[in-house]
Amino acid sequence: MDKKAFLLATALISGPAIVLAGPPFLTDDPEPVDYRHWEFYIASQHTRASDRWSGTAPHFELNYGVVPNVQLHLIAPLAYNAPNEGHTHYGYGDTELGFKFRFIPEMEYLPQAGIFPLLEAPTGSESDGLGSGHVQVFLPLWLQKGFGDWTIYGGGGYGINPGADNENWGFGGLVVQMQITKNGLLGAEAYHRTPMETGGRGDTGFNIGTVIDFTVHQHLLFSAGRSIDGPTDSQLYLAYQFTFGRGGVEPSAFHKGAQDPWREMDH
Repeated sequence: MDKKAFLLATALISGPAIVLAGPPFLTDDPEPVDYRHWEFYIASQHTRASDRWSGTAPHFELNYGVVPNVQLHLIAPLAYNAPNEGHTHYGYGDTELGFKFRFIPEMEYLPQAGIFPLLEAPTGSESDGLGSGHVQVFLPLWLQKGFGDWTIYGGGGYGINPGADNENWGFGGLVVQMQITKNGLLGAEAYHRTPMETGGRGDTGFNIGTVIDFTVHQHLLFSAGRSIDGPTDSQLYLAYQFTFGRGGVEPSAFHKGAQDPWREMDH
């Protein structure tokens, strides 16, 4: 299973930004959804900065294994922007499209590797703070290696962020997670993002998260964290995930990677 998706990820700290996704983390992994299998998330993400709350309430994420080692990805968000001063706005945000391609499988001494290009289509209102007003692109490389009940995954990428006073940005992150029971895992993430605006701040932070399998097809994903050095006072991600497809998916197999929690968590 995928551990996914830019899931949703990063919220709009001073205006909407591309959502990073590896539910429940910002960092993703290279493991795609199995061939002819689906993942569907009903999720919500919230970020508190000094001058506002922003996020999604909710957003819907869909991943499909279109061919072996390749998944298609869609996020359709209902976004909100609630500044300390001024009006709160709520409506449809920027749509996220992407595909994940694993080009190296995991081997005894080598990690699996994959790319997960993401495109943010400017479908949200820029004037209301619900969209960027520009097409944004994120181009990451993700690696993952398992060690018994432990999984380590991470990597980074380059974000293309057009628009006045905007800057292209870089992101790097690492997740360590452990399968603590047959139906549950715990993970911790550290990440860094460079500034996205001229004169803006970068963001170094952490998240702690869990994935709980209620059944083979239903899963709860949760994470929370904050900046160590940056503008994010707090961030929260919560999702209910449905997995289905030919042959079914075993929870233990699902959580081999990030969206296997914080993905899929495939994060």
